[in-house]
Amino acid sequence: MCDFSLQAVRSRPAKVGDRLVTRDFGTGTRGFAAADDPGLAVCVMPGTELAFAGEVACLPTGLLGWRPKTINHRTAIFRQVNKDKSAAHHDALEFPDGRMILLTFLAEGQQATVLQLPVAAAGSKAPQRAAYV
Repeated sequence: MCDFSLQAVRSRPAKVGDRLVTRDFGTGTRGFAAADDPGLAVCVMPGTELAFAGEVACLPTGLLGWRPKTINHRTAIFRQVNKDKSAAHHDALEFPDGRMILLTFLAEGQQATVLQLPVAAAGSKAPQRAAYV
């Protein structure tokens, strides 16, 4: 999906094999852009599996944090969180250790590849999770 603040940005759905890059679109959130077209937001469906080119770097959080935090995983599953809150970020990544990080907290410029799209029966929804970070 594309987070609520990316609705005015040119976008398209993700496809298997897409090369993505994390980008600040200047709308109050970060998201995935096409590697070959930084102005094009790529909307990822919940349950999509992604592989990052390196360890994932997150923006520092809290008053004492000033250095990026590194997640020691290179794969993640895209999730939607905070669905009950209309003015909250919804796009998140779930890592193999169960940690959930909002996509907007990822450092800009990280490269990822879409490994697999979710498989869902007609009319069903991809798995959803609760809100975190």
